[in-house]
Amino acid sequence: MSASIEGIAPNAKRLLWAGFMAILAAGVGFSIRNGIGGEWARLFGFTGLQVGLIGGAGFSGFCFGIIIGGIIVDKIGYGKLVIAAFLLHIISAAITLIPSDGMNQQSAFLALFCGTFIFSLANGTLEAVANPLVATLFPQDRTHYLNILHASWPAGMIIGALITLAVGNSWSWKAQLALYLVPTIIYGVMFFGQSFPKSAASAKGLSLGEMMKDVGILGGAVAGFFLYLFTRDALGGNILKGLTGSDFFAGDTWNYISMAAGIGFLAWVAIITRFAMGHWMLFVLFLAHAIVGSLELGTDSWIEAINGTILSPSQGKILFIFASAMMFGLRFCAHWIENTLKLSPLALLFVCSLFAIVGLYAASGVTAIGMAFGAMLVYSIGKTFFWPTMLAVVGDRFPRSGAVAMSIMGGIAMLSVGQLGGPGLGYGKDRFTAEHMKANGQEAILNANKSENPSKWLQFEAVSALDGKKLEEAKSLAPEKRTADQNAMVEAEIAGARKLLKTDAMLPIGMAAIYLLLLIYFKSIGGYRPLKIDEQES
Repeated sequence: MSASIEGIAPNAKRLLWAGFMAILAAGVGFSIRNGIGGEWARLFGFTGLQVGLIGGAGFSGFCFGIIIGGIIVDKIGYGKLVIAAFLLHIISAAITLIPSDGMNQQSAFLALFCGTFIFSLANGTLEAVANPLVATLFPQDRTHYLNILHASWPAGMIIGALITLAVGNSWSWKAQLALYLVPTIIYGVMFFGQSFPKSAASAKGLSLGEMMKDVGILGGAVAGFFLYLFTRDALGGNILKGLTGSDFFAGDTWNYISMAAGIGFLAWVAIITRFAMGHWMLFVLFLAHAIVGSLELGTDSWIEAINGTILSPSQGKILFIFASAMMFGLRFCAHWIENTLKLSPLALLFVCSLFAIVGLYAASGVTAIGMAFGAMLVYSIGKTFFWPTMLAVVGDRFPRSGAVAMSIMGGIAMLSVGQLGGPGLGYGKDRFTAEHMKANGQEAILNANKSENPSKWLQFEAVSALDGKKLEEAKSLAPEKRTADQNAMVEAEIAGARKLLKTDAMLPIGMAAIYLLLLIYFKSIGGYRPLKIDEQES
């Protein structure tokens, strides 16, 4: 085989599959944890907020791991970060498995929250290694091998979902969760004793400031904005407020502290880059990847529930596993698609945006499981290649900033789903459901069954939301056994879910516009091609 297929190092394939196994471990742990949240609530009396805070820690830790890891990886080397991530995974298991049946609620919550945060911190650290490592090992075929690397995430999600389906009633939650240690030990063994190549930037001896020049003030502003949202809403409004019970973290003073966090990051980027503005294209790619995060992970966090609403909960889970399986298989086909269809990475991203648009619109109108499989197939083709191919574009066009830019971009996407995608889709579902009831003269039913707290997101108006407990009770009954009010609630939620999917399609429409403009730009300069570090603008 050619050097471009084998990679630049003799152990390139082993390092690739070690990275694959590391991200698979993250997917297994993530999926199993989602499946045992109800058991935690039953054993320790957690509220929905507490279970949500534990789940949220699985995103917040990742952001810090990938951004911090990406900033330092070129200076300390891939190997040291792999060791750190492996130890964090072991520590996470030790802390998460502490709670027992007799433990008080606060102690159990703290252990599960901290263990989950450390788990996601390890996952982010590993991705800060794996993305630039694979991009460095396979410089002439980044799209193909980054897609293979990230096929591990849906593979882990499938394995975790199948585990909870198969043994959920017979194994303890600790036994189920501990299974993520199996791929953890495997990736540790695969990485052990291996030599790691240096990235192009590291080999050139570039300083962190020089590596960050392409990010600059423009890119730092995007990351700083999402850091501000995270500090204000997730860290202050949810995590610290939930841990302490204090309203201070949701007040004006905390808002100013959050602004200082975002501005502080931007100031740090400006100082170390000597106030470089950054490359406009990287700024655009950061914005596009923020949309990718909200589309892919945000929609994934809701799609099972949405399909379960329109069809049935069991069919929703089956469709989620099907979509994950399609993503796993398709990510091995990126090389064939590029070569057969002669698509550049940006052309592939544009085509995928079109598939995602059609898939979401089709999903909004399904009435039977067969139609749903077809819609999920089209949507899966669309979402499959976004994340890894975006990383490949950054590696191709910005070799000087590759490791740092990839990690900041990944952190932006994760912060986007945590602060915009997930909450925004939840708010949209509440709003569209309420609007349907009002439009059909059912406002009295809405008021009689609304939640104590209105649904509020960012600067959008607060809306009345159906009480989740009452809604679930209605959905658990056969249509002929429901009251007229209960049927109205269920029908309104289905209508809200359908409109939500149509609104969600606005995200890939925006992405398609960005990719089309970039395609036009590259056509004007002679076409898309990977750059070497010496070819970049100074």
